[in-house]
Amino acid sequence: MPLTAFALPAASAATPSATAGAVTVTCAPVPVSAPAGATVESVQAVRKPGGTVTFPSTPLSAPAPITGVPPYCEVTVTLTHPGANDHVKVAVALPETGWTGRLQAVGGSAYSAGDFGAPLVQAVKDGYSGVTTDAGVALTGLDTTWALTADGELDKPLVKNFATRSVHEAALVGKDVTRKFYDRPASYAYWNGCSTGGRQGYAEAQKYPGDFDGILANAPAVQWAQFAVATLWPQIVMYQEHDIPSKCVFDAFRKAAIKACDKQDGVANGIIDRPDSCGYDPRKLVGTELDCDGKKITVTAADAKVMRRIWAGPTDERGRKLWPGLPKGADTTWLAGTQADENGDLSAPGFPVAVGWVQTFLKKQPGFDTSKITYSDFAKLFRQSVKQFDDVIGTSDPDLSGFRRDGGKLITFVGADDQLIPPGGTLYYRQQVEREMGGAKRVNDFYRLFLAPGVEHCSGGSGAAPTRALGALVDWVERGKAPRTLAAANPAGTVTRDLCPYPQVSRYKGHGDPAVASSYRCTNS
Repeated sequence: MPLTAFALPAASAATPSATAGAVTVTCAPVPVSAPAGATVESVQAVRKPGGTVTFPSTPLSAPAPITGVPPYCEVTVTLTHPGANDHVKVAVALPETGWTGRLQAVGGSAYSAGDFGAPLVQAVKDGYSGVTTDAGVALTGLDTTWALTADGELDKPLVKNFATRSVHEAALVGKDVTRKFYDRPASYAYWNGCSTGGRQGYAEAQKYPGDFDGILANAPAVQWAQFAVATLWPQIVMYQEHDIPSKCVFDAFRKAAIKACDKQDGVANGIIDRPDSCGYDPRKLVGTELDCDGKKITVTAADAKVMRRIWAGPTDERGRKLWPGLPKGADTTWLAGTQADENGDLSAPGFPVAVGWVQTFLKKQPGFDTSKITYSDFAKLFRQSVKQFDDVIGTSDPDLSGFRRDGGKLITFVGADDQLIPPGGTLYYRQQVEREMGGAKRVNDFYRLFLAPGVEHCSGGSGAAPTRALGALVDWVERGKAPRTLAAANPAGTVTRDLCPYPQVSRYKGHGDPAVASSYRCTNS
């Protein structure tokens, strides 16, 4: 399974227009005011030459080089909290020239709280002072060992850091360092994150509404206490049904669903615009003979049952729905991936984020075998996760009145084919916000959600992803120009689409090139 699926894409350029006056800056440590409850352990400053910046490959990403980066000063502040024995790094990257007077904090992915690589450098190139934090935990993405103490108990201070505290403190430290470096405060502060970074953005809007003027929080892992267990469901289904379909069989179900529901938006383009409205039944494929790498395989009723349960999503012991399933049309490799041993027998290792959550946070047994979980066990773990962690890291509070009152603006896009965080969780959260805060029209005054048909987690897929979402957020915050749509394109630029704000959807007009945005319109149905 390609770990690059977790990579955080580079920020969409904000097309800076307001620039700070000429200033003379020196790359040196500055005195830093510690956030309440924290102590500053050290402050270090290193001048970076800029130019073309390259990044080492990691298990989660292989970022492309970024060119045209101005020289910048990277100030690293290390914080600790009394009694926690933690060491939290906050990096603030400050361009020597071209600073726009804006600050941009960037988020993490999976179990990494921040990204000290490409997103931070991209922020510098785009004229921001960039900020990120490691929350005092590992930056390897899938490592959860930091969450347990030596005696096998949860390290509550580190969990708190990762959940909410460190991003808030990074915002405070970033603003403080920026003000002292440039001898004036940032005019505007923005958040930019996807996946875990998206969840962090929502946590800021919910708990610390004054930290950022604008929040771009894409494919957010909100409702974390549910999501982190729910994405283990495909593994549970395969082992409990004693049937592990091959990737070839899963791909056949996916292609059949796309073929059946492709035209629901009025045009055949290989994309299911709203997978939640696709009624394709995988039992229709039973008996079909497939050519899988030269081997003939016949789709069985057991295969169809597995696929149907994975698409339907987790249920409790009585069959009651717990959470949305994998969208029809999405790649199954991550959540329902399989691997063969030397005898060719298939196993289902499970989604790494969900496996780590159950092993470390719920069972407190790093070697726990998740393949042994029964349907009943799963339902109990789901309830345990919500009960124990919703208030800690759930990021599920629909009351955004403080953020609205402070004038904040929030933009989110989710891929309809998100193969890691099924979009149903974000849609459910948005519906809860509408119930809490007066309906879609009132919520759209400060929070707009865009569904990207055919797009996978954060980026990729066959659909069109936003090309300047951060720029749209800047326009909204600084010019009062709310985004009626988000311009989007596929990586090759051969397909464009204007994404519509929820609850509107994009529909083909019935004429024109299906690959061009002007051939579509936004509608309420």
